[in-house]
Amino acid sequence: MSLEKRIALVTGGARGIGYAIACKLAADGCAVVISDIMGEVADEAAAKLVADGSEAYSVSGDVSKVDDVERMFALALEKYGKIDILINNAGVTRDNLLLRLEEKDWDLVLDVNLKGSFLCTKAASRIMMKNRWGRIINISSVVGVMGNAGQANYSASKAGIIGLTKSAAKELGGRNITVNAVAPGYIQTEMTEKLPQAAKDGFLEKIPLKRPGTPGDVAAVVSFLASDAAEYITGQVINCDGGMLM
Repeated sequence: MSLEKRIALVTGGARGIGYAIACKLAADGCAVVISDIMGEVADEAAAKLVADGSEAYSVSGDVSKVDDVERMFALALEKYGKIDILINNAGVTRDNLLLRLEEKDWDLVLDVNLKGSFLCTKAASRIMMKNRWGRIINISSVVGVMGNAGQANYSASKAGIIGLTKSAAKELGGRNITVNAVAPGYIQTEMTEKLPQAAKDGFLEKIPLKRPGTPGDVAAVVSFLASDAAEYITGQVINCDGGMLM
């Protein structure tokens, strides 16, 4: 599934699932723009891809701030002249039980995860509509479908991303732009490695495949959705969860 000559922008692309997606798209032939709030880490991630023979560029910015988003896209356009693929991956968590959840932690998670996806989708769609081709892939979560105790803010943001995905798919389909979401389950990352063993075991009990997913598992689904093989798929939510939600 070659993506040669395509330009992909991956938000939150410096680490974890975002970096795995950036690496996979680069391996598929994309020039990859790695966007992250941690500018130095984004620079290092892009440098690794370049050292491996790929085309990569880094931009720093906060996806929840419209000025940062506009600057990120302007720099990407200045560098490559277009953006074909957008991966809305940037996200944060601030977990707590609902009655203990502070307003600032609700606002932060909704601003980064949901508003950030909206702002980047809006910026990318302007470019893609002119070119009459585009792929927008949003990283949601199974908790956006099933909810999760202690994650009211995160679950709400990821459910909102699903609604954004379906609405954008209906609006942009006429310009040959597909919009889909990937909903990961329990994925082995730096963040999940910090969970207590009892919590990890609890997740594994619910997964028919009896193992956590890897960032590469998610990246493979993104790669497919970005490719021509998925040109007739839009408005969908693909669960990458080992059967957990089932």
